[in-house]
Amino acid sequence: MTRRIFRNLCTLTGLLFCLVVPPPVFGQGGLKISGTIKDKANGEDLVGATVAIKEMPGKGAVSNAYGFYSLSLPAGKYTLIYGFVGYDPIMREIDGSGEQKINIELAENAQELDVIVVSAEAEDANVTANEMSVVKLSPKEIEDVPVLFGERDIMKTIQLMPGVQSAGEGGSGFYVRGGDAGQNLLLLDEAPVYNASHMMGFFSVFNSDAIRSVDLYKAGIPPAFGGRVSSVMDIKMKEGDSKNFGVSGGIGLIASRLTAEGPIVKDKGSFIISGRRTYADMFLAFSSDEDLNNSSLYFYDLNMKANYSLNDNNRLFVSGYFGKDKMGTDDFGIDWGNATGTVRWNHILNSSWFSNTSLIYSKYRFGFEISDNGAAKRGLDSNIENWNLKQQFEYYRSENISYKFGLNAIRHTVSPGEMSADDEAAVSDFSVPKRHAFEYAAYASADHKISPKFRAEYGLRFSGFLALGPGDFHTYNDKGDIISTETYDKNEVAEDYYGLEPRLNLTYLLDGRSSFKFSYNRVYQYLHLLSASSSGTPMDYWMPSSNNIEPEIGDQWAVGYFRNFNENQYEFSAEVYYKDIQNVLDYKVGADVILNENVEADLLYGDGRAYGLELHLKKKTGKLTGWLSYTLSRSERKFDELNNNDWFPAKQDRTHDISITAVYKLSERVKLSGNWVFYTGNAVTFPSGKYQVDGKWVNLYTERNGYRMPDYHRLDLGLTLENKKYKYTLDRETGKKVKVKKKVESGWNFSLYNAYARENAYTITFRENEDDRNQTEAVRLALFSIIPSVSYYFKF
Repeated sequence: MTRRIFRNLCTLTGLLFCLVVPPPVFGQGGLKISGTIKDKANGEDLVGATVAIKEMPGKGAVSNAYGFYSLSLPAGKYTLIYGFVGYDPIMREIDGSGEQKINIELAENAQELDVIVVSAEAEDANVTANEMSVVKLSPKEIEDVPVLFGERDIMKTIQLMPGVQSAGEGGSGFYVRGGDAGQNLLLLDEAPVYNASHMMGFFSVFNSDAIRSVDLYKAGIPPAFGGRVSSVMDIKMKEGDSKNFGVSGGIGLIASRLTAEGPIVKDKGSFIISGRRTYADMFLAFSSDEDLNNSSLYFYDLNMKANYSLNDNNRLFVSGYFGKDKMGTDDFGIDWGNATGTVRWNHILNSSWFSNTSLIYSKYRFGFEISDNGAAKRGLDSNIENWNLKQQFEYYRSENISYKFGLNAIRHTVSPGEMSADDEAAVSDFSVPKRHAFEYAAYASADHKISPKFRAEYGLRFSGFLALGPGDFHTYNDKGDIISTETYDKNEVAEDYYGLEPRLNLTYLLDGRSSFKFSYNRVYQYLHLLSASSSGTPMDYWMPSSNNIEPEIGDQWAVGYFRNFNENQYEFSAEVYYKDIQNVLDYKVGADVILNENVEADLLYGDGRAYGLELHLKKKTGKLTGWLSYTLSRSERKFDELNNNDWFPAKQDRTHDISITAVYKLSERVKLSGNWVFYTGNAVTFPSGKYQVDGKWVNLYTERNGYRMPDYHRLDLGLTLENKKYKYTLDRETGKKVKVKKKVESGWNFSLYNAYARENAYTITFRENEDDRNQTEAVRLALFSIIPSVSYYFKF
């Protein structure tokens, strides 16, 4: 079966390529230039570096995710200008024809580093890049943003962007344009991460010291990605310094981190190892409370990556992540964690063709254990595991058009839950049968500069999904009773789904400072997150599509206006979007998610829609930098069995969402920062009244998500004190003083989370009034008040 699918995938990829890619036009005597662009200081690839042609304004090339670029020109003499934001440009003169390879190393501009944030995009990319609804961040851009417990976290900074909403107070979970948390695909070096939270969501699993870049696609998702209907977050780990050994780290009140990197062979290979651990459990050991004294409360994670250039055309990468949380006492404990691994082979076939082959492993596991005074024990183990093979080719036909095409095959194994108990326990062993599935895709796309003002990226993705045996597949009636059962052997196909996913991005430049953009994408989602709560917990688990659960299908349209001001110092964007989702999941009243073999009988299937307006204003340079984001949106759901089949707000529906972030540089060593957030309270289901049954009061619920939590707002403040990063030395050639980086960097970061002590409601529950049991009162729980934090960081 696997061999047949792989053969069909290869055939389909070729057909898609023929549909998207027109026949090449062959010419004689042309000039083909290719190579890589790297950072001179550490040898890391520069993504999005530009190659301009002095004699041909408006033409050039941009380096891909691995620093590779390709440029086709008529034979002749040219001056090439290699550039990257925050780096000194380099000029190269060439003359001739045929193929030429030019590898470039760019050096950071030390004179500008204190006023320009080094970014993985051109200064005017907001206007000219053929993409929209994309958030790009690097760890350097967030190092001064104040956050909970003082721990830098890219996931929390992402929540300050338009169209991205926090899933809860202080948490790392997020919603994108009205979708739920299970509709976001998180990739760490191409490996999916199924639960991105530490300590119940207060930290994310992504250690900023090990991260090179983050791209969040809210719409206009490229055909190379699929599997989630709301967003794709593509996270790339650092490659390590291939020139010098170095150590960096940080010490905070809650957690500490340490990173080591250096060359394997200078200029040929490098490694990076980054670890992090919280030590909240160490403080519990000093508690006078015996229960707290014997409690466990910690997480740790480890990021590792190595790469090695076999020759000029072949490069190998190996990366991995392992993280674990543990919480509990002598009688109860839970633990969960992720493990990922990626082996990647980059191959330059020639000056026009680039290949990337990846073998990827990912696993998420959750477990808990309960004991009766240390005697009888029972525990639960649940996990999802997959193997993934990806192949992508990039073909650079000319400076005006390039192509990508490839295939992807994933083997899923889902273990919803397995309960075990020792001989003294009062319960028997029990397990929910495993689910097996095979997901596959083939795609092709073109990035086409049709004219100096008009650019299009268009493509097509074909995806499919097979629900496999061994196992029993039940069919249920409206009451949830089993009416038939089909048994399938190992690798026998129980159900199959497939569909075409068109993708389109259009950009029209009005002038050198503004543009209009349009995007459309369709995405099929075959895995579904079943959550035991509205805020998300480690006990959430994934369920593959089956004979009962159809894939979710998301269609999204977006239109935007983009403009830069004052020589690209300010960026402004305004986007409107509409998203339609088929086969959305929800739960029947009283549904049981955990260890339920027939959980599919407790699910409801309906439709979703979301629409809104996003405004974003960003100041990139100068003493004052920062951004302002505003989102006006609606997110709604519709089910035959709920609310009389009328549309009702989804739990993540928020009318208004505002964030203001600012960083002010008082001096070379001192920075002040702050961010203020406000959003409309989430939609929730509260009782509308109550009635008596046999003398007992029972709550009456009349509509799903018919009420609102109180509005949320918060102010965070930060102060960064840096030891001087630079020193002045005499340039022997010019005789002038120049500023160069010191070998040792360090500093302190102080922050106040929730500076004006706003008691935002985390939960609202209802209980009988002690004085009058006929009266019901609401109880509001606020999770955090003012939280000060301090951390120290160093690098040498």
